[in-house]
Amino acid sequence: MVNIGVTGHRYLKETGKIIKGVDKALKMIEGTFGSPPIMISALAEGADRLVVFRAQSMWEDTQLIALLPTKLDDYLEEFTSLVSKAEINNLIETADQVIKLNEEGSLTAAYLEAGRQILERCDVLVAIWDGQESQGEGGTAEIVALARVRGLPLAWIHAGNRQPETITPTTLGKEQGLVTYERFGLAANRKLKP
Repeated sequence: MVNIGVTGHRYLKETGKIIKGVDKALKMIEGTFGSPPIMISALAEGADRLVVFRAQSMWEDTQLIALLPTKLDDYLEEFTSLVSKAEINNLIETADQVIKLNEEGSLTAAYLEAGRQILERCDVLVAIWDGQESQGEGGTAEIVALARVRGLPLAWIHAGNRQPETITPTTLGKEQGLVTYERFGLAANRKLKP
């Protein structure tokens, strides 16, 4: 089984284009590594859940490792809508494994540590990202940079982030949903993590 880590933006626009990109990336991962996967995700709103849901719809035997950046009660405070809280609670209840980091300090530092832990456990990273620098500590750009340093294969779905200091999502226009693959040619020779 292939361990797929997930990172990406929380606020997404034109999700239909992003979903097509995610499906394309997951099929490429299947063709390169096989299936079904073990998904490793912090289960935040947006990218994290979207990729997990798409994998679960694609492969019935998908396993899930929920890697929570902080205590569950503290983490749930990040999600304001009842639908969002119900989604994460359902994902946690059905996960094959739940890892709670209980990171002390700021939530952004906890997100960064969760991203690092996801990278430690994955064979390939799926990132829903605008290609820009992070808007804060522990953002997608930092996790992608660490994945590149580690030489991990990366399936990057191009997607807008949010306008700085707001929750208003943006789009990349014609690039929204396009997929870039990095180090997939080398992936055939990689030994998968147990």
